[in-house]
Amino acid sequence: MKRRNFISAVGATAAIGSLSSCSNSEKNCSTDTATKQKVIKWKMVTTWPKNFQGLGEGAEFLARIINEMSGGRLNVKVYGSGELVPALQTFDAVSSGTAEMGHGASYYWKGKMPSAPFFTTVPFGLNATEIQGWLLKGGGYELWRELYQPFGVRPYTVGNTGVQMAGWFNKKIKSLEDIKGLKMRIPGLGGEVLDRAGGTPVLIPGGEVFTALETGAVDAAEFVGPYNDLAMGLYKAAKYYYYPGWHEPGTTAEAIINQEAFDALPEDLQMIVEQACHAASLDMQAEFTAKNNSALQVLINEHQVQLLKLPDDVLIKLRKISEQVVEDIANNSEIGKRIFKSYNAYKKQVRSWHAISEYAYNDSLRLSD
Repeated sequence: MKRRNFISAVGATAAIGSLSSCSNSEKNCSTDTATKQKVIKWKMVTTWPKNFQGLGEGAEFLARIINEMSGGRLNVKVYGSGELVPALQTFDAVSSGTAEMGHGASYYWKGKMPSAPFFTTVPFGLNATEIQGWLLKGGGYELWRELYQPFGVRPYTVGNTGVQMAGWFNKKIKSLEDIKGLKMRIPGLGGEVLDRAGGTPVLIPGGEVFTALETGAVDAAEFVGPYNDLAMGLYKAAKYYYYPGWHEPGTTAEAIINQEAFDALPEDLQMIVEQACHAASLDMQAEFTAKNNSALQVLINEHQVQLLKLPDDVLIKLRKISEQVVEDIANNSEIGKRIFKSYNAYKKQVRSWHAISEYAYNDSLRLSD
């Protein structure tokens, strides 16, 4: 509530400031004020079901704070997947100007830009904190915008789920042999790794995961983590819940904005949009961190889900395949090579530091008295 009051106060202050230049005696005061307060209306299309917790709510939160921070001058209306365009046509809708804004994840656009998944997540790659550092302070944002620029689209980070779960399975995974022939819903570079491991990756939007798993259209499926997976009811369609999410160690949600629509905004509204995206990013990551474990306990204790860890030898083999997949994808284009170089250089230096900070601290928690 304090946060909402603060945001509202910022918007109210902006509105009052615009009024202060007029006096009651000025004949054209109301006309001038109305002009200054002209409302710009945007549509936001998303890859998530309408108001779906965590991700869908993240889109609604972003739209709301843009409206409040702008004092009502920029009004963003959110459309869930399928309401205006299908989930996986979000990027095209923003690129064409059908919608001014979108909310989703860059790995859904791998077919257009093979290197796009680098800005969502990389198997065995950067975690949530690390990828935020690369995007904001390590050159990632500049490369991301360069990649999207030919499509007239401007990207922003608007959240992170943290390390995800490996997924839901109807059979136990004891070795890499159990993955061969497995038809699994898994997007991005993780899907490429599954393919080389002998499985069949299937790309379907989040809103269709439960039906695909329940009907047997796929043998296994990953979505996000306990918070979202519980709400989706995936425990009704599969009984084995595996961790860790090797394929998505720190999954970044993105906002995409039509560049022409962005350029048409006054400078102060451009800044509000940018800062609202960063505020939404912090909010989403905090929500997943706060809600995942309680949801996991419900899955285990109330729905008798079997929580299992992928065998070490499976993870080792998947990591080896991942390294080759990531390098091959990067070498598809000149910009891909530069993204890969930047990502790897940042990963090397940040992990050198985290080896004696974050990772060392985590290891200390496992020590017994």
